[in-house]
Amino acid sequence: MSAWPTHWYPMVAVLWGLQAAGHQVAVVCPPSQAAPVTRAGLTPAPVLAELDIAFLARLRNVFDAQAGAWPYDWPPPHPVTGAPMKAVAEFGYAEFTRAGAEKIARPVARNGRAAIAFAREYRPDLVLHEPLAMEGLLAARVVGVASAVHLWGPIGTHERDPAAASVVEYPVGSFAPHGAGAVALDTVGHVIDPCPEPLGPVVDAERLAVRYTPYNGPEEVPAWLLDPPTRPRVAVVWGTSLTAMYGPGSFAVPLILDALAGLDVEVVVCTSARDAAGVRYTRPGVRVVAELPLHLLLPTCAAVVHHGGAGCLMTAVATGVPQVVLPTGMDQPVNAARLAATGAAISVPRAGADPEAVRAAVAAVVGEPSYRAAAAALRRSNDDRGTPAELVGGLEKLAAR
Repeated sequence: MSAWPTHWYPMVAVLWGLQAAGHQVAVVCPPSQAAPVTRAGLTPAPVLAELDIAFLARLRNVFDAQAGAWPYDWPPPHPVTGAPMKAVAEFGYAEFTRAGAEKIARPVARNGRAAIAFAREYRPDLVLHEPLAMEGLLAARVVGVASAVHLWGPIGTHERDPAAASVVEYPVGSFAPHGAGAVALDTVGHVIDPCPEPLGPVVDAERLAVRYTPYNGPEEVPAWLLDPPTRPRVAVVWGTSLTAMYGPGSFAVPLILDALAGLDVEVVVCTSARDAAGVRYTRPGVRVVAELPLHLLLPTCAAVVHHGGAGCLMTAVATGVPQVVLPTGMDQPVNAARLAATGAAISVPRAGADPEAVRAAVAAVVGEPSYRAAAAALRRSNDDRGTPAELVGGLEKLAAR
């Protein structure tokens, strides 16, 4: 598992299914994920190095800015410090070389060795991994067992559209010393796909379909959530990582709240504790909460406004909630476009978004029956897929090959 909970949260229900069937499950992860894995009812093996994913995203943003593809009127944050830059030239080649070795090449190499060493000692029959934990595929090949990659959402393993090839790749040749061949997403043989058919990730491997079963962390249900809302409830969800990756100008919650001020709705803002502390909004009918799991909140909502991350998008799909997506970067524009094509959402790109456009989009998904109907159809399509428990038999057959 990588050092980013939303990358492995989609796998939790499948791992529960394996445990419930009597199988031993060990979650190989960095130390930062040991406590979250334990809280999820799983057993961590914290042997991996910490791969700085925020650095990877900021580095990509600098490359985009250098290529003229950065869509915002502020420069991207400094890849190493995360501080605002006045110009991309502040991050030079020498610093890129040094930081790339320290934050990418060395941790990736260490993780490859650590994953192989653990697999040789643990002797698994099957390795499951998420798309940013390719040392799982490496270890499976080296010890000679089957493996499968578990997708996060609508982005597949064999995408041909460059805009969809958004998962950060490890440096070429990172795992070459182990003699396992090319270790990349488009070389996997088995893919666990949690997306309903209309969202259609591109996969040229054996596809193992499963129902998306949301897990967004362990928390108790707050008392206020047990009372039915008296007006349509709109959730505003902003990812915990976006400010760190795209700078403070990307934080869209104030803009969204301004947009919703003209609508007769109840608003629940759900974001990180750090970002929640910075939301200064006192209008009645607006509640700001930190770290509330979305699978508890969204079933009570008429709509959700979010950034397009796969975790929020797929939880809304599983709960049948219409969506307004303000994609900011990485895989989010493709996620938003594929969701909007189902009729269950409206995409308003974060770059250039204004309160009027957001207000109109929310009014439409709340008030027009077609969006509710499309969201309900997506939920039914998800419910028609086999449960994580029913997937276990297929994984057992894969392990026995």
